[in-house]
Amino acid sequence: MPVVPDGKRGAFQVESSGRCRLYFAAQVVRGHTMTRMKRLIVALALSVMSVPLAAQWLKHPTPGLPRTADGKPNLAAPAPRTEDGKPDLTGVWRMNGLGYSFNIFGNQQVEMLPWAKAVHAERMANYAKDSPDTNCLPAGPRAGLFGMDPVKFVQTPDLLLVLYEGAPTRQIFLDGRGLPADPNPSWMGYSVGRWEGDTLVVDTAGFNDRTWLDLTGRPHTEALHVTERFRRLDFGHIQLHMTFDDPKTYSKPWTIAVEVGLTPDTELLEHVCNENEKDHGHLVGRLHDDKQAEVKVSPTILARYAGTYMAGPLGRLRVLVDGEVLAVELPGGGGGRHAVYATSDEDFSMPDLGVSLRFLKDAHGVVTHLRVTSVEGDTSAPRLPDAESRTK
Repeated sequence: MPVVPDGKRGAFQVESSGRCRLYFAAQVVRGHTMTRMKRLIVALALSVMSVPLAAQWLKHPTPGLPRTADGKPNLAAPAPRTEDGKPDLTGVWRMNGLGYSFNIFGNQQVEMLPWAKAVHAERMANYAKDSPDTNCLPAGPRAGLFGMDPVKFVQTPDLLLVLYEGAPTRQIFLDGRGLPADPNPSWMGYSVGRWEGDTLVVDTAGFNDRTWLDLTGRPHTEALHVTERFRRLDFGHIQLHMTFDDPKTYSKPWTIAVEVGLTPDTELLEHVCNENEKDHGHLVGRLHDDKQAEVKVSPTILARYAGTYMAGPLGRLRVLVDGEVLAVELPGGGGGRHAVYATSDEDFSMPDLGVSLRFLKDAHGVVTHLRVTSVEGDTSAPRLPDAESRTK
């Protein structure tokens, strides 16, 4: 990884692999630097260089992948099966869970117990600067959910391996064993699976309590039990439901639905978080101090900003009016909303992601773009026509 100035990672940082990683580390709002716990907001895997990539196998054709007449992957082909007739989950996949990574509830109403509310509030107040991600520790139960780094499944009759680019490998045992009775708490937990028809049901327990359920800091205890249900719909798509149950932290279990898509003709890349890590010493600031710049914007002006904007690798951002303020829905988040606050009639801050937003207009005063700003640079998000906004 190339050396960059202290406290910063380039907006598009090209690694020797030929992939490009996009980093947001802080936000500048009206002269105030709001440095985020998200040392890594987006780790985006793109093959963007013309240099030879054969050594990394990033363009190596996926063996056994059905293709159309023009040679493109046929992701709608029937799902493959193993010799014993079970659906074969083997492949390189990408989870569409960006929104859930910042709000693990989505749009569901789940109450945190009082101690958990207090912990979450404090983590939000200091921009979650002490998160496991900031400290280069494993993501735990939400590993891979962010969706920008692929994961790899390797399935055998008795074992499913889940490999990550920047997290420990998971072993999901399919040999009939049960969960350990008194496990030593671990970052990724202990997983066992069983088949219910064509659905693989995975139970995971034995987590330590040092990971967070999302990037804003929702906690859990060692009592956390996660149930995943994987169903391969066709060659290119898996339907995943994840149920979280931690009675020592939350009032009830909840389930999220995550789309998982095959990433053909590529391979994983090694990602070592702590390599050249220079951010942690620069993580300062508190939300309360930055909100001193908040102003009130009329509902008429707010209504002009409502719509859907295409923000490059972040996908479609849906902006809506929520009472007297704006909110943003991220893709892959089950309709969960993220609050923003205004610092002028055109400028807003989004604390959950650590970015600022500015709505841009044409000569006639019509809003045409949303500019998403981090300390490293800007992402221009054109506003989609209403008809296109409603298609997804």
